[in-house]
Amino acid sequence: MPKVILFYKFVPLNDPEVIKHWQRALAENLGLKGRILIADHGINGTLGGEVKDLKAYVKSTKSHEAFKDISFKWSDASGDEFGKLIVKVRPEIVTFGVPDEIEVSNLGVVGGGKKLNPNQLHKLIKDRGEDVVFFDGRNAHEAEVGKFKNAVVPDIKFSRDFVKELDKPNYEAIKNNPVVTYCTGGIRCEILSSLMLNRGFREVYQLDGGIVKYGEQFGDDGLWEGALYVFDSRVTTKFSNRAKDIGECLHCSNKTSTYVNCANKSCNKHFLICNKCRIKQLCPACTEARLPIY
Repeated sequence: MPKVILFYKFVPLNDPEVIKHWQRALAENLGLKGRILIADHGINGTLGGEVKDLKAYVKSTKSHEAFKDISFKWSDASGDEFGKLIVKVRPEIVTFGVPDEIEVSNLGVVGGGKKLNPNQLHKLIKDRGEDVVFFDGRNAHEAEVGKFKNAVVPDIKFSRDFVKELDKPNYEAIKNNPVVTYCTGGIRCEILSSLMLNRGFREVYQLDGGIVKYGEQFGDDGLWEGALYVFDSRVTTKFSNRAKDIGECLHCSNKTSTYVNCANKSCNKHFLICNKCRIKQLCPACTEARLPIY
């Protein structure tokens, strides 16, 4: 039975290159595919494979002192999510472009927002009501298919855009509010919440375990609506068959959660399309220009 695991850990690593070679050999020997990024401040990975092989990977990884309490998030899979295994050392395990601003101890990121589990999040909202602001820590196109209700969704394409984005005056109005950052698995909010506190936001929280953990507990019966964008061949996934489609087809504006790439390879635009319009294969601009499919 194939599964996908997501995991990360912010912890000081003395020799990321040694960790890289160990992780590559471990994953290769178990026949796992996906991506693992390593930096001197931690590890970040998504792997797919058979359950027994993933369990062996988890056990071996947790045997390392630095990763003994690492948390793994599991999701269903088809077995075709990843084409190969990539293991790399990078300046950051999630690219905000500010490696020198990230301080990490054995307890994780120093100076980040307070972590809330899903139940604590609901209590915060019960206690503070409409003052609570959800702040999406993902790229804008991820939020097109799913987000927390009434969330602030910054118009950014890459995580590195947040550094300039947070300096914009339109966020002054919420700097005194309780702000809850969220992302897919929680890793981006570890950094984002720290950046926000460094830039004048006064009460910042992060959803521990991200949307994945929230969905595991509340599915489509809580504050989340829509589908979850993921970075493998599934592209999007839903927590139940009751999930709403909140994205809009770029051709006709019908509701959808389906992303495709434009069939004109010189364009390759990543866009939302409904089943009715999917036969067109091209994005609206290429369709209007009558460009060829190749």
